[in-house]
Amino acid sequence: MRVVNIHKRSINQPKEKVSELFKTLATSEDLVWPYDNWPAIKFKDGIQVGSRGGHGQIRYTIIEIVEGEFIKFQFSKPDGFIGFHELKIREIHKYETEIRHEIHVKANFKASLLWVFVIRWLHDALIEDAFDKVENYFTTDKKVSTYNLWVKLLREIYKRKSIQTKTA
Repeated sequence: MRVVNIHKRSINQPKEKVSELFKTLATSEDLVWPYDNWPAIKFKDGIQVGSRGGHGQIRYTIIEIVEGEFIKFQFSKPDGFIGFHELKIREIHKYETEIRHEIHVKANFKASLLWVFVIRWLHDALIEDAFDKVENYFTTDKKVSTYNLWVKLLREIYKRKSIQTKTA
C-alpha cells in the first residue's frame, strides 16, 4: 500500500519568525512539538543529519536538513514502513508562511493495517496539535483541535498499555 499523508497550515507571520520556532524542535525549549499530550520527540545526537530518534514507538533517522526550509526523516519503525516524512516551511508572501508535514511510505500488508486502523488517526491528531502550537505562539486567539472518538479510544489504550509496561 502506498501512503501519502499531507498536512499544511498557513501562519500569518513572516517565514523568518516561523523558522525560528522550528530551530527549537526536539530541544528542552521545544515550541513546536505538542509534548504535553504526546510522547516527546527525541534524537540521540540532536537535530543533525544521521541522528536517530523518534517519538513513542515511531523511529526514524534525519537524512536531510536545509535550515529554515525543511527537515527530512527516514522511517526505521514500525517494521514494514519504507519511506520518509518531512517537515517543510514555505513563504507564501512576506507576512504568511505555510508549514507542511508530508509522509511518503510504501507499507507492507501488516504495516498497512497498522496505518489504516491506528497510526493514521494518531498521526493526524498529533500533527494538528503541533500546528496548533505553532499557530498559538503567534496569536491570542488560541486554537485547540479536538480528537474524534477513535483517537480518544486509541490514546486510552496506549495510556493503559504504557502504565502496565511501567508497573510490570
